[in-house]
Amino acid sequence: MGFFGNYDIFGRKKSKRQRSRETLADSRAKGKAAEDWDAMSYSMRGYEVERTGRGSDFRVRRRDLFTGRVVENRLVEVKSGSARLSKLQKKTKRKKSNYKVDRVDPPFY
Repeated sequence: MGFFGNYDIFGRKKSKRQRSRETLADSRAKGKAAEDWDAMSYSMRGYEVERTGRGSDFRVRRRDLFTGRVVENRLVEVKSGSARLSKLQKKTKRKKSNYKVDRVDPPFY
């Protein structure tokens, strides 16, 4: 929420709209940091990470070292804190058996 909380740098009270705007911006930044952290951790474990546009954050694949064939294929949705799944994400989770929701709190945020 920032260093000053409900007040700006001059000591004036922030409007409710401004406070909610800042809270949303903080949540968005924390979510993006969690996605980057999770994508990096999958990459370090030997997965190929590909961004998707709808229903999940990214697709991860693990390939056989000798043949190059895909051994494991998974859709990953990253959530930070107590964030909930959207309607589309819930629908995707029901339909796909390879859908995984990772709950991540980035250590540097």
